[in-house]
Amino acid sequence: MSQDKETKKPVVVGIGELLWDVFPDRKKAGGAPINFVYHATQMGAEGCAISAVGNDVFGTEIIMELEKNRIGNYIEKVEHPTGSVLVELDNGSPTYTIIEGVAWDYLPLTQQAIELVKQADAICFGTLAQRSPVAHETITALLGYAKEEALRFFDINIRQHYYSKELIEASLKKANVFKLNDEELLLLRPMFGLEGSDEEVCRWFMREYGLRYLILTGGSRFSTIYSPEESSTLATPKVTVADTVGAGDSFSGAFVYSILTGRSLREAHQKAVEIAAFVCTQQGAWPAYELTIDN
Repeated sequence: MSQDKETKKPVVVGIGELLWDVFPDRKKAGGAPINFVYHATQMGAEGCAISAVGNDVFGTEIIMELEKNRIGNYIEKVEHPTGSVLVELDNGSPTYTIIEGVAWDYLPLTQQAIELVKQADAICFGTLAQRSPVAHETITALLGYAKEEALRFFDINIRQHYYSKELIEASLKKANVFKLNDEELLLLRPMFGLEGSDEEVCRWFMREYGLRYLILTGGSRFSTIYSPEESSTLATPKVTVADTVGAGDSFSGAFVYSILTGRSLREAHQKAVEIAAFVCTQQGAWPAYELTIDN
């Protein structure tokens, strides 16, 4: 994948889980790092997914979904089933049952993926895709090829029991942007032995790991973005929620695209909030963007 010098689109890459969110009445393509890429692409980035699918119908279908949505992809086919997550909604809020032993757990390291990461202006990864030794080693290796100036966006995205302090620390050492929600912050406080206000704890993570940005989301209440020099807090807009699947990933994609295209922290935060609110009014993680959304 080559970057167009005339349009100067930022190259945004998501590494990790690519899967079907299986609802009681439908299935939708998803996976946090790939959702991130989808939304950055909708904003105008040149986006690409690095993942793995099975040699099955679901794998073929999800690759077609990527291509239909103009998401470049380096998707390897492996001898394991394409990933899926069972999603149940309670007033729009999802709970997940994540299937184990699926294709993205066996993500291989390829030269093609290495070359892509070398070009990337931003790379998104999380804890879930690192639950297996194979995928963990691949993601760790790929992050080592990133440009020094690239945004290495760690969305902790804790699911079920697929995390550990060791994994979180190792990921933070690879990252320069860290995103978490208020519930995850509560979990990290005793894990890292931290006390004080939310801001004090967030600032500790920024100093300890040399972060450029830390994003703290509070669901329907607020979000705050910290940089070493400033912070921005905005209330979450009140909207009619269809479901919140992928809303956090859309926030991330919009923020990163905005930062990469020269917007201030406050401007990028405002755009992220607007996009996430819109996604909450739609079904699934990959809604079509309305023409009224000004990128």
